[in-house]
Amino acid sequence: MAIVRSGATSADALVETTRLAQRADQLGYERFWVAEHHNMATVASTSPPVLMAHLAANTERIRVGSGGVMLPNHAPFVVAEQFALLEALYPNRVDLGIGRAPGTDGYTARALRRGADGSEEQDFPRHVIDVLGLLGDERSDRGLHKQLRATPVAATYPMVALLGSSGFSAQLAGVLGLPFGFAHHFDMGGTRQAADIYHEYFEPSAALAEPHLIVTAVVMAADSEDEANHLLAPHRLRKYAMRQGQRFEVVSPEDAKLHPSWPAAEQASFNAIAGTGEEVAEGLAKLGAEMQATELMVTAPTWSLDDRLSTLEQVMAAWAA
Repeated sequence: MAIVRSGATSADALVETTRLAQRADQLGYERFWVAEHHNMATVASTSPPVLMAHLAANTERIRVGSGGVMLPNHAPFVVAEQFALLEALYPNRVDLGIGRAPGTDGYTARALRRGADGSEEQDFPRHVIDVLGLLGDERSDRGLHKQLRATPVAATYPMVALLGSSGFSAQLAGVLGLPFGFAHHFDMGGTRQAADIYHEYFEPSAALAEPHLIVTAVVMAADSEDEANHLLAPHRLRKYAMRQGQRFEVVSPEDAKLHPSWPAAEQASFNAIAGTGEEVAEGLAKLGAEMQATELMVTAPTWSLDDRLSTLEQVMAAWAA
């Protein structure tokens, strides 16, 4: 999410995100995704395609993607053109993760969208099919692809995946034969149900012959489980605040534990995988097996960039072993 930590600027957050992507590239991670959020002082990633272009230019081989583009905020033709251009620039390195939520509050969503009646979310399946068709994956005899084609016309195609935290996108991804990413890191429950729905409804397509389920997880690796949980205190506090309709700064672990809301935040539901690199890798393997996941995606949300980099390093080393 290109988090703007306390004492830093949005520019600092984008530099740190670039360093994370570069280290993930060096370590052998498969892909690096960036989110779309709006009107939030603590988040610098408002435009995934713009940030993706920067990250792809500053890495060597890792795939870069949107986690995700919130399609109701954008015209399908605009999204298709943006990703056609990215794919032409960086062939076989571009992922288009598509989400249905606004990525912001209701007032900001209305300012972003073309209508205020919620029709963009109602039309989400049709808009997904339009994006696919514009990129060359035609699923219908009708739609924008009959009159338009996203240009530049790349020789390859971005991977298109649907993202979600409920069964709606899981079912749609299955019916369309697309990869599906479930936001387990939201800690809202429903991971098993969404995974089952996706596998139940999956139909092979020209894009995908077998189900491809991505499950996300918050992770933190350190010398001990206690130290890892200490580093997660800022994220824990921030998640608690979001559930209360508040937005807190991303502060240091020490300052997070001094916050008046910390006792309540410490008791709230929390599904992060924390411990040594080996313990995190074991936890991830267990999560993947339980959900029949094809792929696991991790985020290490804490105040210090060094701790985020160290987590990527420790988890990859343990996973490879």
